[in-house]
Amino acid sequence: MQLLDANKLGALGAMIRDRTEASLRELSPSAAAVLSMLHFKPGLTTTELAEVVGVSQPTAVRLIDGLERQALIVRGNPEGRVTPLTLTETGHAEVKEMQALRLAALDGLLSALQPDKRRHFVSMLDEILAGATTSRALARTTCRLCEHDLCGHEICPIGCRAAEIERKESGR
Repeated sequence: MQLLDANKLGALGAMIRDRTEASLRELSPSAAAVLSMLHFKPGLTTTELAEVVGVSQPTAVRLIDGLERQALIVRGNPEGRVTPLTLTETGHAEVKEMQALRLAALDGLLSALQPDKRRHFVSMLDEILAGATTSRALARTTCRLCEHDLCGHEICPIGCRAAEIERKESGR
């Protein structure tokens, strides 16, 4: 029976992926993640973005070059061997539109639940997300398309678990 549950979870994951990717419009998931991360954390570097998005350094450079050609991001002044990146106004507008479409699509999935069942599902979802979080790096990668203003560090089950892990590792 547990394999059936896992199979159903996989089907839900496919639905989520399909709806999320449709909200990205012409952007690849990696390009969308770069824009989203820069929207919430301006000044990240190519290396930092490559780690969060889960692509190689050369792939990140190509992504950033393409986004720069589309006038969605700009390179800042080099600081030593690194160059901070920021979004243009058009880039910020793109992220806001993408987030609105993404959240509407995902909220549509949740609308099948009555309010009490939805609250229960979200509670279980928080447990699953926290339980699956093993590091800050995983948290950054997992939340690469998240709307960070909705799920701040004090309520995000992934961010809270990553902070707990860091405290334990530092002995605090």
